[in-house]
Amino acid sequence: MSSSCIAALRGVGKRYVTPDGPVKVLEGIDLEVGYRDYVSLMGPSGSGKSTLLNILGGIDAPSEGEAWIDGERIDRLGEHKLLAIRRRKVAYVFQEARLLPSLTALENVLLPSAFVGDARGGSAERAKLLLERVGLGRRARHMAHQLSGGEAQRVCIARALLNQPMLILADEPTGNLDRRTRLEIVELFESLNREGNTIVMVTHDPELAERSGRRLVIQEGRIREAALH
Repeated sequence: MSSSCIAALRGVGKRYVTPDGPVKVLEGIDLEVGYRDYVSLMGPSGSGKSTLLNILGGIDAPSEGEAWIDGERIDRLGEHKLLAIRRRKVAYVFQEARLLPSLTALENVLLPSAFVGDARGGSAERAKLLLERVGLGRRARHMAHQLSGGEAQRVCIARALLNQPMLILADEPTGNLDRRTRLEIVELFESLNREGNTIVMVTHDPELAERSGRRLVIQEGRIREAALH
């Protein structure tokens, strides 16, 4: 793995066993994600976008090939070490906000600190600053169910940043939002990238993909780099 890469896949394939036999989702994937990259990943439904994202972040393991994060091969690590790497270096933003309705926006942002402690800045003060950063400082004490869809997604982004991850993986983070709110969220991602965050985002929206620094397309289990216009 190149020293300029935060994450890489080498010859990665993925198969799932079904009652009708094995189904191949990914085949021969080679990918390098550099530090400070902003990558969009497109492709038809069922093409393996989310699977690739999960392997890249260590949530899923490849059937063959190698997966690397920050110079460490993760596909052969035990669950304990792999979990430690994910908690320290990787954060996810999903299509659904996945907030706990019984907690405030601030308490939802603080959830990752329960797993890694405050040594990496996971304090209430940092959570407040992150909510300010995403434009929700005044909504910190509001319950999750009192937030709009766009506000809930901003809380998720703030939560993803709490432990200062090296890599942010976003799976259709704007899929449930109206166009104006989608653009606001993507502008936030762009700002985070300019500040040094590495982002890989799955999206079906060509307009959003065009705003990323790199656009990848996955089809029939294989990946290619697409030109940006």
